[in-house]
Amino acid sequence: MRHPLLIIAVAALVGLAGCTTIDPYTREDKISASTTGAAIGAAAGALVGNLTTRRDRTKRAMIGAGIGALAGAAVGNYMDRQEQELRRELDGTGVSVTRVGDNVVLNMPGNVTFDVNRDEVKSQFYDVLNSVAKVAQEFDQTALEVAGHTDSTGSVEYNMDLSERRARSVARYLQSQGVSPVRLDTIGFGPHRPVADNHTPEGRAQNRRVELTFIPLTQ
Repeated sequence: MRHPLLIIAVAALVGLAGCTTIDPYTREDKISASTTGAAIGAAAGALVGNLTTRRDRTKRAMIGAGIGALAGAAVGNYMDRQEQELRRELDGTGVSVTRVGDNVVLNMPGNVTFDVNRDEVKSQFYDVLNSVAKVAQEFDQTALEVAGHTDSTGSVEYNMDLSERRARSVARYLQSQGVSPVRLDTIGFGPHRPVADNHTPEGRAQNRRVELTFIPLTQ
């Protein structure tokens, strides 16, 4: 069965078929750039809009598993210490560590983590994920959201599926290293959340990535 978010994204793009204009030179139907952008934006919006629900569900599962929530000023201090430890463990690995509010985001480049068009984590990357798992177990009052991303090459459906499979592979490895499954959630964004220009090889390389977000469990 297809992932429901994949269905939403593909449906938004399929909807372009009825939104065409006539090319003044070829006299053929074509999809306008503005319509394409609107549909892609709608698909991305559906994916992003689902995140709050998913995160709330993960947090409820963690509380149900007996993991205590952080409160007040303790949140910032807790994430400061976790960020510092992640930076120390991942220095020189090619994985970037970024603080976004109270969350900490790890950017794992696709060429470092996976072979082309494959969803198995490279064995050379195990040590990096072992370090991530070590910090995750030390700071167990955080949820871990694993998000796969691709460039725009190929079909949307293929990229959505590949991004989800890669996210699941990273999550499974972390679980095998002792991270509780109730803390882990996976999502595939395919090409819908680029961080660089997909028209250049360098930009496409940046867009092929897995992001792991540490989210504090708050009251």
